[in-house]
Amino acid sequence: MEEVMHNIFVYGTLKQGQPNYHIMTDSKLGKALFKGRGRTVDKYPLVIAREENIPFLLEVPRTGHRIAGEIYSVDDQMLQFLDEFEGCPDMYQRTIKRIEILDWEGKDGSPEERPAASTIECFVYSTTSYKPEWLSLTYHDCYDSCGAHGLLFCDRQDR
Repeated sequence: MEEVMHNIFVYGTLKQGQPNYHIMTDSKLGKALFKGRGRTVDKYPLVIAREENIPFLLEVPRTGHRIAGEIYSVDDQMLQFLDEFEGCPDMYQRTIKRIEILDWEGKDGSPEERPAASTIECFVYSTTSYKPEWLSLTYHDCYDSCGAHGLLFCDRQDR
């Protein structure tokens, strides 16, 4: 039986070089294969909120920026872990969004080439569970925990 893989787009602490990237490389949690980089086709507000300085993509289409991130192919086990990690469906909701492919590596040992289309459907964790005042925070187009915004991410074990 062939393993089912799901496309997922990450824009925050799960990206390479970010505080929770280790999750994407932990084979005990499941399989996550880096495919490439992309950005949302639609604009969204990406804000850094709460005292922990967590990145949130607010489910308010056509507001904010096209959000840059990374595309992964994950198995059912990793998807289930990410749902729990992201507090889905309470804190974040996992929905399908169109992602423009900026570059494609497709590193998984298969002969898979870049998709013929310039966009791909991916699961994305966004939220409708936010405080109204978050809409007045600065909107970012790309998240970096050590970015010029100066809002250092507070890791779970440090909270």
